[in-house]
Amino acid sequence: MGRLTTSPSPIATGLAARCPRCGRGPLFKGFLTVRERCPACGLDLSRHDSGDGPAVFVILILGALVVGLALWVELRWQPALWVHALLWTPLTIGGGLAMLRPLKGVSVALNYRHRMSDPEAHSPDVPPRDSRPPDA
Repeated sequence: MGRLTTSPSPIATGLAARCPRCGRGPLFKGFLTVRERCPACGLDLSRHDSGDGPAVFVILILGALVVGLALWVELRWQPALWVHALLWTPLTIGGGLAMLRPLKGVSVALNYRHRMSDPEAHSPDVPPRDSRPPDA
């Protein structure tokens, strides 16, 4: 029996910051800027906007983690306030920066996978418009 799908996993391509259609081309140019087109397959990535979703998830996940850890440290050792500032500021900034890019990649890949209104965006078997022969 043949495989039912030919496109790579959106979670795997998003976490690896690769093109959601081919899984080879880089998704980002710079830290968080999504490329206009995939250099490997030509997919127009500008239509797959992640919006504020990744930032919201980072805020919720990291906020719960940091607040929980800060409460635990406070109840366990009762350190001075400057110790809390020294512990949680770098953890919050570093964790936010570390989580934002992978979550944005997954969001763009899931947007590509579930966008049903555009045949080029949805189907991994449709070649990009630039490579199609002109109609006669």
